Amino acid sequence: MVIERVQKMSIEEFLDFVESSEQLYEYIDGELYPMTTPTFRHNIIGSNIAFSLRTLLAGSNCQVLGMGQGVRAGETRLLIPDVCVVCEAPLLEADTRILLNPILVVEVTSPSSIDRDRVMKRDYYGDVASIQAYLVVDQHRALVELYTRSETGWHLQRFSDLGDEVPLEALDCSLALRDIYQRVGFEEAPPSAPVDDS
Repeated sequence: MVIERVQKMSIEEFLDFVESSEQLYEYIDGELYPMTTPTFRHNIIGSNIAFSLRTLLAGSNCQVLGMGQGVRAGETRLLIPDVCVVCEAPLLEADTRILLNPILVVEVTSPSSIDRDRVMKRDYYGDVASIQAYLVVDQHRALVELYTRSETGWHLQRFSDLGDEVPLEALDCSLALRDIYQRVGFEEAPPSAPVDDS
């Protein structure tokens, strides 16, 4: 999502501020970042992912949460992924507004946010021990980047064919690109094998 900086404040001031605000913000190291209204395509993709995950995880102990759920990513960062999944009992704070233990987080990118999602947010989410997988989903072409936690850091795989399946081992399921991009409206790219970057 496109964001812009506003001002510096403490995390306590931030929580008081957002209590009475209709605008969604992320909080990163003392700075507020207002979340802009997502595009129609962004909303379709986010909804597709949430629906597919709910279907895949039906009957499990996992819950799928959509846009608006705050996630703590360290002592000075509160982020709002487009989709997240929590399994077992959710750990919450700040009057249940902030989730502490997601297992999967998903960001749907725009051209202005993709570098931030790939680098900054990847590192921030890396500070959350419960997160085992991080998905970065491009909204303008069929491209999904899956970061999975390993002993040496994040392990990256890229998927760009609509026939690909994204393996979510932590959830014991796979997410089909065709389902992620259903009704998005761009043409299928030629088949290509997933890239496995260690």
